[in-house]
Amino acid sequence: VCVRTSRGTLERLSKPCVSLVPLQSKGKPRVCAGCNRRIMDRFMLEALDRYWHEDCLKCACCDCRLGDVGSTLYTRANLILCHKDYLRLFGMTGNCAACSKVIPAFEMVMRARENVYHLDCFACQLCSQRFCVGDKFFLKNNMILCQLDYEGGHQNGHSVGQAL
Repeated sequence: VCVRTSRGTLERLSKPCVSLVPLQSKGKPRVCAGCNRRIMDRFMLEALDRYWHEDCLKCACCDCRLGDVGSTLYTRANLILCHKDYLRLFGMTGNCAACSKVIPAFEMVMRARENVYHLDCFACQLCSQRFCVGDKFFLKNNMILCQLDYEGGHQNGHSVGQAL
């Protein structure tokens, strides 16, 4: 079973999104949707109603070959993604943990454990300081804190993270 997104909602499809197909089984020569070159390999991938070289169907974020990581791929915001990067970028709920508003399909997000945030909402919840890449943040009861507020006496029960 494959999961793809359509207008921000998840759909379950009955057939795998990525399947390995022998070249000769499809008759006429095929052109790769990734590189627009003719597919001459013994096998090709069929995904998203198009044909691909095995090296051309890759995750837009981590560049992993999607034919190698399984039969599932995700599409959202005109990106083709592996499962790991789909969850990292768009989260599971689609709602921001800070403001509870829906996160649009095209928007990048920040994650802290199971919580997903709009980039603008990913800030210290005491002083509103926004985090830059590499900044440390701390979690207590799903509340994000900067290092100054953490060191100001709110240390018990915290987890430390780093903005990526």
